[in-house]
Amino acid sequence: MLAYIVQGLAIAVAAGLHLLYWLILLRCIVSWVNPDPLSPVVYFLRRATDPFLEPVSRILMPLTLRLRVDISSLLVFFVIIFLQGSLVNLLFELADRLKQ
Repeated sequence: MLAYIVQGLAIAVAAGLHLLYWLILLRCIVSWVNPDPLSPVVYFLRRATDPFLEPVSRILMPLTLRLRVDISSLLVFFVIIFLQGSLVNLLFELADRLKQ
């Protein structure tokens, strides 16, 4: 029973990370076209991704000022990929071991 709960958790975490990846990617693409900030799509993308991007942007502010490019999205992409490759796989492996 516990194995299936862990497996479900792994699937939920994987889906959440996948969704976050695509939301950040859409935000990056939309930012290239100078969107209307009052647009509901832009508002949703900012509200959904700001909790993940803003802390990273604050930490990287000195580097951002020097490079004149915000690389917080890129760093968050790397963290998401790392979590998909490690945390999700670890949860699936744990579920498999609990099944035995």
